[in-house]
Amino acid sequence: MFWEYLQVIAQGIPTSLLLTVVSLSIAFLLALLFTFLLSMENKAAKSAVNLYLTLFTGTPLLVQFFLIYAGPGQFQWVVDSPLWSLFSNAWFCAALALALNSAAYSTQLFHGAVKAIPKGQWESCAALGLSRLQTLKILIPYALKRALPSYSNEIILVFKGTALASTITIMDIMGYARQLYGTEYDALTIYGIAGGIYLIITGIATLLLRKLENRVLAFERLDTRGA
Repeated sequence: MFWEYLQVIAQGIPTSLLLTVVSLSIAFLLALLFTFLLSMENKAAKSAVNLYLTLFTGTPLLVQFFLIYAGPGQFQWVVDSPLWSLFSNAWFCAALALALNSAAYSTQLFHGAVKAIPKGQWESCAALGLSRLQTLKILIPYALKRALPSYSNEIILVFKGTALASTITIMDIMGYARQLYGTEYDALTIYGIAGGIYLIITGIATLLLRKLENRVLAFERLDTRGA
């Protein structure tokens, strides 16, 4: 039965991977925007972003899934609006929940990397007469390179977080595993296979990300040798 179970559960791999890619793409763009806002001297924008970060890092991802999927349907004006075609779609809600959650954690990573930039680099940009925004456009790409090792972990966490999408009817890896368990009741084998699939994919992703880190952070090793 092992191979039969594997064939069924493996059908969810494309959905899990696509959900990961879409969510991470949206999250990365949002995190960049929020990092800029936190690094600017606008108190209102900083307060709004910090409130968002508190909400999405302080509550469980599973709760966020249910709120985004089931919450909008409680408002008649949402049901009667064009937005309902989106919020009634489980795939959209899953991608949105993952993206908003990941954006919050990624913003913390990116902003932390920006704050860790040596003071001398800020002073050099100021000496050249650059505005705060111009300075950030130069320094944030540098900060993102420094944040890559931590961001790699976030990528892996988002992929594993897709397992929660099955709770809102998405047929991903866990979705097929849950469906199969509902008819076969072989928990150890079925969920063991699902866990093995996640383990293999995360293992491959980790190796690829480590190679990317070594290539992107090669400039630091060169600087060290030069020093």
